[in-house]
Amino acid sequence: MSYQFTTIIKKEGKWYVARCAELGVVSQGKTIEEAKGNVKEASELYLEGEPETAKQFSKEPAFITTFELKYA
Repeated sequence: MSYQFTTIIKKEGKWYVARCAELGVVSQGKTIEEAKGNVKEASELYLEGEPETAKQFSKEPAFITTFELKYA
């Protein structure tokens, strides 16, 4: 079965840190693609130990947006 998970990637120092928003799994890499691949692998390993967890999530991707906030 195939599920869609959301990945948030931010640059922190020399590394890109990737987080799976739904599972809370975090990994890193020297490039965006490496971080994305590493968080995918870490998520697969997580779900191997928790197979029922994936069934809680929709097969459709999440809607992600941004907003601007002015703070004085």
